[in-house]
Amino acid sequence: MSSPKSNIVLVGPMGSGKTSVGRRLANVLKREFFDSDIEIVSRTGVSVEHIFDIEGEEGFRKRETSMLKELCEFSGVVIATGGGIVVKQENREILKNDGLIVYLSSSIEQLVKRTANSKTRPLLERSTNREKTIRDLVNAREDYYQEVADIVIETTGKKLYAIIDEIKKAQFLKK
Repeated sequence: MSSPKSNIVLVGPMGSGKTSVGRRLANVLKREFFDSDIEIVSRTGVSVEHIFDIEGEEGFRKRETSMLKELCEFSGVVIATGGGIVVKQENREILKNDGLIVYLSSSIEQLVKRTANSKTRPLLERSTNREKTIRDLVNAREDYYQEVADIVIETTGKKLYAIIDEIKKAQFLKK
């Protein structure tokens, strides 16, 4: 890839706060914000769940890779990714070449709590045991999150602005 970008990309499991933190961080830094899942929905005109139903997880992951490539062409933006984006090696390579990668880590209990009322998470909707599903997903993906991350921020019990301050400090240190 070309010269390093000044993007801030948030990775982590569903419910870790990527969208909430990303939106607020972009606002504070006066940058544009993109959520890869929201961008996919906007382009296709259908929900992530619908894409999973029609194309399966594999079809969704292809769309996700395409969207990631497109978003990483920008410079100086904040990007929130889907929780499973790190599963594909190709995506991890793209991420490692794009700015500051922040892994928002959370306890299983916090992830369960934050996703409890969600009806828009296909991997949870099919589950009979949400806590086990979340635990299994985090365990399967943890090494990938660690692999791509420039910084890991534990979000459990932290206020939004405390998380944003940590990201701002990390961004300053990386320059």
